[in-house]
Amino acid sequence: MFSGEFKHTLDTKNRLFIPAKHREELGDTFMVAKSIRENCLKVYSMAEWEDYISPILKMERKASEAILRALHRDAALVTPDSQGRIVIPVALVEYAHIQKTAVVVGCGKYAEIWSEEDYNAMVAEENIADIKSLLESYGL
Repeated sequence: MFSGEFKHTLDTKNRLFIPAKHREELGDTFMVAKSIRENCLKVYSMAEWEDYISPILKMERKASEAILRALHRDAALVTPDSQGRIVIPVALVEYAHIQKTAVVVGCGKYAEIWSEEDYNAMVAEENIADIKSLLESYGL
């Protein structure tokens, strides 16, 4: 289960340190892809990535192919180096607006990578009362 918030610097070779506790969950090789809802990156273990795309594979073929193409176009299969860093492709760095500092945040079954600026703006806009109401509407 991914949790916690970690700030790390993206170096000049687009390498980013992934926290050890996240690497343990992710395994030796994992997937980094664009989020379809925010300008951040999603990080999935291979098992979670397969679970994520599984429903798409059951869709009508034309829709499935279009969605899979869009999801995989810039996605990166990564393997951390001996220091726990992954190389994030330029297209993903640009999509997530990462300039210098990135925030790696655990989200249960996956993690996210945000630019520090976008992450801080998103957190500043969070409304705990709205989240509470939403949870209560689901009986939680």
